[in-house]
Amino acid sequence: MSTAGSADVAPDARLVRAIGLGGATLLVIGNVLGSAIFLTTGIMAQHMPSAAMLLMAWVAGGLLTLTGALTCAELGAMYPRSGGWYVYLSEAFSPVWGFLFGWAGLLVMITGSVAAVAVGFAEYFSYFFPSLSTTSTILSFQVPWGQFSISAGQVVAALSILLLGIVNYFGVSMGNAVQAVLTVIKVALLLAVPLLALVYHPVRPEFAQPFSGVSQPAISFGVAMIAVLWAYSGWDYLSFAAGEVKNPARNLPLALMLGTMALTISYLAANLGYLYSLSIDEMQGVLRIAERSVTVMIGAGGAALVSAGVMISTFGCNASGIIPTSRVCYAMAADGLFFKAAAAVHPKYRTPHVAIALTCGWAAFLTLTGTYEQLYTYVVFTGLLFNVAGGVAIFRLRRLKPEQPRPYRTWGYPAVPALFVLSTSVLVVNTLAERPVESILGLGLVALGLPAYWYWRRGSSQGQASE
Repeated sequence: MSTAGSADVAPDARLVRAIGLGGATLLVIGNVLGSAIFLTTGIMAQHMPSAAMLLMAWVAGGLLTLTGALTCAELGAMYPRSGGWYVYLSEAFSPVWGFLFGWAGLLVMITGSVAAVAVGFAEYFSYFFPSLSTTSTILSFQVPWGQFSISAGQVVAALSILLLGIVNYFGVSMGNAVQAVLTVIKVALLLAVPLLALVYHPVRPEFAQPFSGVSQPAISFGVAMIAVLWAYSGWDYLSFAAGEVKNPARNLPLALMLGTMALTISYLAANLGYLYSLSIDEMQGVLRIAERSVTVMIGAGGAALVSAGVMISTFGCNASGIIPTSRVCYAMAADGLFFKAAAAVHPKYRTPHVAIALTCGWAAFLTLTGTYEQLYTYVVFTGLLFNVAGGVAIFRLRRLKPEQPRPYRTWGYPAVPALFVLSTSVLVVNTLAERPVESILGLGLVALGLPAYWYWRRGSSQGQASE
């Protein structure tokens, strides 16, 4: 058995390195681009009614995300195996820290994100099929803690995850092709907003006086950045599937950088579209900002167009997310720190089929429980802590393992990774301040992984001793 986080990529030798630079770049974009960009800007405008500051926030978010991508790129090139932060935390600190990341991720942090996106897909799916909405209850019964109900929308969400699981079961090439096609479509739909604005541009935004009308620019900008950084979240998921990326020493860093820059440009273009179709006053507090923007320009058909766009975008987001999510499960099992069966690789399709089935099945189950949102809230804080630890890992590994081959070294070191750690730490502090109870409970949820770690670690050690 290889130790958790080992530089040895033997556990991935049975997988197929079928994801090229293009597919890897689209995987970065696909994992990030969901529904946030269609919904976020109107709420930001409520706190920060300035066209120039709104654009600055999206650019700043892209630059901060790029610092994370550059940091992760060095770690991924050093350890080009499946698992991402699970591997890097294990190598830099201890296998227990890598395990706790994987435990939280598989329990709810990553699988809960897939479930949340799937329910978002179901919400927009019901625009075209109203009887399948999340408000249409199809099953309800009494349980000791209250009434338990399942809606048609929840079933649609669960089925969408299982469908993507089946696609990925039959080969990483097929799964990556599906997510690549969906990513291209949803980027094209997103860019339709600024293209329509170029044609119609009913509004000319004011950029000359960026702080006019904003009473506390620094505070407002900080609040807006929280929403922006959430919209960029998921950029690091590519590293979880590094074991199936062709020439990872070259393609992993390039894909992380290219994908992040493409996202920044796309987000900036979409927001320009909003600003040239709606005044700041018209934008303030509007949740479905993309829908309002397109409707202003082309009429009632805009709502249907945007609903279709968000539906495709969320489905495509999960098409991208299934690949890396299942690979964390596979990596932990390959290291003897999860159910042994999850390390199996299909003899024909060369996919970690059991890990795919487990993660998709669990994510689908979370959509039906109706409790995943609360659980996901509990681990948001710990998820950010793991990202901070991941940023610190590059400094620790530079000191502990200077001889380790580094095909790519982070540009701007040490300032760039330090900026990543600092910006993520600000989010940690803000989350703790805004949701102290959930944050503390989230730490408790992660701590529950310690008995599981000791159990699997002991079983793994006994297995080695008997060989």
